[in-house]
Amino acid sequence: MSAVFGVGGGIILVPLLLLVCAFAPREAAATSLGAVAITALGGVALYAVRGDVRVPEAALVGLPAIVGALGGAALQQRLSGAALTFAFAGLLTGLGIWMIVG
Repeated sequence: MSAVFGVGGGIILVPLLLLVCAFAPREAAATSLGAVAITALGGVALYAVRGDVRVPEAALVGLPAIVGALGGAALQQRLSGAALTFAFAGLLTGLGIWMIVG
């Protein structure tokens, strides 16, 4: 399922946490990121045991992702809950349009 919905399924999990569980936007995002970390570590461990991890390429992808995650976390601390909700809705709308058109 992580391959279908992205590593942590945030595109599904965040709206469900917001709408069904009445999480605040920051709590929903943090919970989704926690799920991403657990799922990604499990996947990396399995592939590493099988010898399928290319460390230089993984670093090429992983290091910018870490920088982006830290930058995104710092940015979201400066935004209101409503701004986060609208930004996420815009992201989902844009992705939906891209998937339909592309």
